[in-house]
Amino acid sequence: MTPSRRAVLGAALGGTVAAAAGARVAAGAPVGGAPAASWQLRWSPSARTDGLRAFETIEDDRADSHPAGRPHIKPDGDAFRFTMHTVDRDTHTDRQRQEVTGLRTGDSYLKWQSGQTWRVTYRMYIPSSLKATTTFTHIMQMKQPGQGSSPIVVQSLRRVDGRQTIELKQFTDDVLVGRTDLEPLQDKWIDVDFQIKIGNGSAGSLRWILKSGATTVIDTSKSGVDTFLADRVRPKWGIYRSLGDTSGSLQNTYMLLTDLRGYQLT
Repeated sequence: MTPSRRAVLGAALGGTVAAAAGARVAAGAPVGGAPAASWQLRWSPSARTDGLRAFETIEDDRADSHPAGRPHIKPDGDAFRFTMHTVDRDTHTDRQRQEVTGLRTGDSYLKWQSGQTWRVTYRMYIPSSLKATTTFTHIMQMKQPGQGSSPIVVQSLRRVDGRQTIELKQFTDDVLVGRTDLEPLQDKWIDVDFQIKIGNGSAGSLRWILKSGATTVIDTSKSGVDTFLADRVRPKWGIYRSLGDTSGSLQNTYMLLTDLRGYQLT
């Protein structure tokens, strides 16, 4: 059964999250009489009513490695559930992948372009069975669509000196944005607040906030980073992990996401 949910995240980047859906969020004071920049709600899917139509694409066992385990990605009440079995394999057989991509709205999807600033907030449940590993375990990625492109940003579960952590990195230049202990955040709902200014070279920036209840666990940012490769940026969520872990941490597991919201700074 899906664990009980807490209130929707109340902290915002550069302002206060509006309680009513679709309301704008101030990002700064007016300058010279001009309206303040604000966060415009662009995406607010419901797992219960929209189902997997919330996303641009679904990557559920794309290698057809475990048909008996399908669906690995599905609505679970008000949450989206990503299930990973130890027998699951990606088309690259040294890794596993059960992910969704993009922000679908009706018959279209949102395109994150260079020069734009986007923000996603959501609630996440990481069980103790989803452990940090010595090799990569990504649970969110920012990527250029298409085959063979490297991640731009990754939120990962990584073992550091034997310690289980959750971290955010700008991937292409291996820039650590922030890292904190994972175990205190497992087996409970936590709030994720992620912002990306999309820019080439040093024109990009990132901000990452994790909250557990009323406690802000981490609030960190990095500017002057490269957050654009080509075409556009597309978010991904799910479980994407290497089979090369040496800590014995790979086991049958799952992850839950709910209350996903996507905002554009306008």
